[in-house]
Amino acid sequence: MTPSDWTDPAEMRRAWDAAIVHVPGKNKNSIEATVSELKDGKFKFERKLPAVVYMHGCSGFWPGTHMRTKFLAENGFVVVAPASLARKKYPRSCELDSYTAGMYRHTLKMRQADAGYAIEQVRKLPFVDGDRIVLMGLSQGGITAATFKPQNKQQKVRARIIEGWTCHDSWPEYHGVSASASEPVLALVGTKDPWFRNTSQGDCQPFLNPNNGSASIVYRDEPLASRHELMEFSSPKREVVHFLRRHLGPRPGSG
Repeated sequence: MTPSDWTDPAEMRRAWDAAIVHVPGKNKNSIEATVSELKDGKFKFERKLPAVVYMHGCSGFWPGTHMRTKFLAENGFVVVAPASLARKKYPRSCELDSYTAGMYRHTLKMRQADAGYAIEQVRKLPFVDGDRIVLMGLSQGGITAATFKPQNKQQKVRARIIEGWTCHDSWPEYHGVSASASEPVLALVGTKDPWFRNTSQGDCQPFLNPNNGSASIVYRDEPLASRHELMEFSSPKREVVHFLRRHLGPRPGSG
């Protein structure tokens, strides 16, 4: 692969077109949709809604992706999860059985490009509040959420959520958090997460702004301490909803 492949507009569009989409329904339910349905005027809302661009982990979509996007939509968000593996050129970057990551270092460049493209497209939707877009991800998607740097004003986000990442790595482009001083960040990680050892140990707290509502939540008790995927449990879900409501307001129509 070459650097031009990482940011190829046709490849980013493939990831966008194949995205998982959930939108808020009535009575705190959600509706599964497609990118085409978002753009063709199928959905009408009484007011503009906040949105989440959700980045999957290194192995692509799994049942937990649908659970997360559905959960976020039930809480009032338009949710789009671009499918980076829908690209024609996409090297394998991890091995789940052996907890091996980093098999292709430049995968992060592609994930960041897909995130930026998706944020731009979500902002164009007439029913999305462009000032209330969140970037969220799990595992490699969490690394993407942590390190993403907007390439223009249309790629800026209001807040970020990182699930299953420590913000520590020996590769400098994977290390730290790139959020601006005005962007609150919520980071969730278990102390015994099996994916992290040696240079990837720790948590995101050293990189967060303590004055803007950012928080690093480290789970030290089982079963969460040994988990990589945390939002299968009620406590992390509550933390995510609390963070979103604090910084973006209540679910539309609630209260």
